[in-house]
Amino acid sequence: MEWKGRRQSDNIEDRRGQSSGGGFGRNPFGRSGIQIPMGGRRGGGLSIGTIIFLAVIYFVLKAMGIDMLQVLEEGNVSGGSGYEQQVGSRPAGPANDEMTAFVRTVLAETETTWNGIFKQSGETYEEPKLVLFDGTTRSACGKASSATGPFYCPGDRKVYLDTAFFRQLSDQFNAAGDFAQAYVIAHEVGHHVQNLTGVLPEFNRQRQAMGEREANKMSVRVELQADCYAGIWAKSADKEGILSDGDLEEALNAAQQIGDDTLQKRSQGYVVPDAFNHGTSAQRMTWFKRGYDSGNVSACDTFSGNI
Repeated sequence: MEWKGRRQSDNIEDRRGQSSGGGFGRNPFGRSGIQIPMGGRRGGGLSIGTIIFLAVIYFVLKAMGIDMLQVLEEGNVSGGSGYEQQVGSRPAGPANDEMTAFVRTVLAETETTWNGIFKQSGETYEEPKLVLFDGTTRSACGKASSATGPFYCPGDRKVYLDTAFFRQLSDQFNAAGDFAQAYVIAHEVGHHVQNLTGVLPEFNRQRQAMGEREANKMSVRVELQADCYAGIWAKSADKEGILSDGDLEEALNAAQQIGDDTLQKRSQGYVVPDAFNHGTSAQRMTWFKRGYDSGNVSACDTFSGNI
């Protein structure tokens, strides 16, 4: 990917190295992180059993050399999807390192693409902010952690990215390459486009009356459209001379490796279609390629007919 030397976006909010309070990550589309139920009496307050339980936990950790009162006071423990990470003592990431420059450049290219598309329709594209963080941070959609992966929050119109996910993408999901990383960013920006065009607000409205299975099916259509929008960006980037040999294959491989069926097979050995919420590998590859081949927003209608 020929990205060096190109314009870099100023719409970056770098929170790396900043400490954030405890809490659990929540996906902006309603798939929540793990919550710890606290038993209580009507009107608030903890039950006697809960207090005893917490006291036991405190002294067990104390015996192990972990002072939870000190940890909570410092605000250095952050949780997400069932595990904790200390981020308060991490050094701040370099403000101008190569990864930051890469993210800024890709974001700038998405701005160029969508500014042009919106302008053709007589509309103005409101550029999103992209938040770089490590470990955990706050968003209008709740606590974000590295465990939630990259996501877009409609509440504050920001993309959230812990760049450690790129190592996971390569090492765990076998989807290496800078264009695979760019595809992830472009996909999240695609959700921002959906927010501006009313797709996400309508989905969130309809979801209130949906059961889990129906909401999952609708979520798949939302995610596949974002893949298609990422493909449109890839087409635009190709016209700008940014793509190198093998880049398109990197993006398609990434789409394949993070399909619901592939992820389920890898993690549990079998597939549960009713639990799909992003689309199969074949669907994700198909819709990304459809966006790339057409370069046209009208080709990305995932809400009509079969997908």
